[in-house]
Amino acid sequence: MLDYLRRLIPERHPLRLLYHKVLAFFAAVVYGFPASKMVVIGVTGTNGKTTTVNFITNILAAASYKVAMTSSINFQIGDEKWGNPTKQTTMSPFMLQKFLRRALNEKCQYAVLEVTSHAIDQSRIFGINFDMAVITNIEPEHIEYHGNFNAYLNSKAKLFKKVSNGGRKPGVPKMLILNADSQYYNYFNQFVADRKITYGVKSGTIYASNVEKKSAGSTFSMHVPNNVVEMSVKLPGEFNIYNALCAAACALSLGIDLEIIRKAISESQSVPGRFEQVDFGQDFNVIVDYAHTPEALNSLFELYRKLTSGNLFVVFGATGGGRDKSKRPSMGQMANEFADYIILTNDDPYMEDEWQIVDQIASGVPRKEGHNFWKIPDRREAIRLALMMAKEQDTVVVAGKGCEEIIITKEGKIPWNDKKVIGELIKREFKLQL
Repeated sequence: MLDYLRRLIPERHPLRLLYHKVLAFFAAVVYGFPASKMVVIGVTGTNGKTTTVNFITNILAAASYKVAMTSSINFQIGDEKWGNPTKQTTMSPFMLQKFLRRALNEKCQYAVLEVTSHAIDQSRIFGINFDMAVITNIEPEHIEYHGNFNAYLNSKAKLFKKVSNGGRKPGVPKMLILNADSQYYNYFNQFVADRKITYGVKSGTIYASNVEKKSAGSTFSMHVPNNVVEMSVKLPGEFNIYNALCAAACALSLGIDLEIIRKAISESQSVPGRFEQVDFGQDFNVIVDYAHTPEALNSLFELYRKLTSGNLFVVFGATGGGRDKSKRPSMGQMANEFADYIILTNDDPYMEDEWQIVDQIASGVPRKEGHNFWKIPDRREAIRLALMMAKEQDTVVVAGKGCEEIIITKEGKIPWNDKKVIGELIKREFKLQL
């Protein structure tokens, strides 16, 4: 009956949204509004949320605070860490409130939550009193769900409004962390707070200079009021410099020592499924990444085009379920601009036809199929082709799934992990060669 009603009533129908809010209210009541007794940091944006959340958590832990964290790929309460099997960046209200109650019972002082536009729109964070709102960046995404870009932008802004209008906890200020380089900086700067800190590579209260980008990461000078510190990040790309600066801005707004911030960021390991190098003894590079938007794919492909002296192979698809169909041709365009070999494949088709999704991406690729360009919906076979063709000095980038453990199709959930599949294929090829 519930599934029938969900199909009958559109996702953003007022009745559907009211249902979500009522559910979230009861969840907060059942678990006793645990967020009211912790400092709660909400991180939103289009890309970079997961890495930023992990950076912030690592800094707080290094400062000897007990921290709880939720992200699209992992959870943490104190020293306990585990993967996120839900495929939801922000959990359902009951799961989230239960998580926060457990974190409070285990005496966590901070909760760092990755917050999506869907979670805001569907009131999954209703009943959570946020003390800090953080924005990484904004690009068009989830437009088919929200209706237009302004609605998407407004949904992100509601997190900042929650901070501005939320009740104050004893001794805890309301704080906003803003990307000074973003074209939407002024939009988010309209909200009031006790503290506002801006960051950026080009400008900001906290900014970077002397940037050196390398395949293993980046180094830069981080400027803060009345001080400069030399920073290193083990994740490659300018976008991860932004993520590090964002996390540093959060920590400085909380009064954490600059040396603790520097050390925690420099010691932070790569996040699983984010620019993750996969090494099973092959003589070429293999990268697994979660990138699934045109902007994220552009950054990913551009980075490894510069870092690859040989050929660049890219294997990717697009998420189904009606998610931003209009972005699919531009994803193909990004691949065509940077990759020597393109293999389009399955991602999470949900109820959509997998061939139709692949063909929509392919409409942005002017190459003729078979000429360094293939359409192979079977993800294992698509990855196999790239691995078989790759040679020394080449790079194979497998994008879209990251460290996710399932593929969702009209037949149901299929167990899947890009890294494990790559390992199986490479080990089998080596055995065959022997």
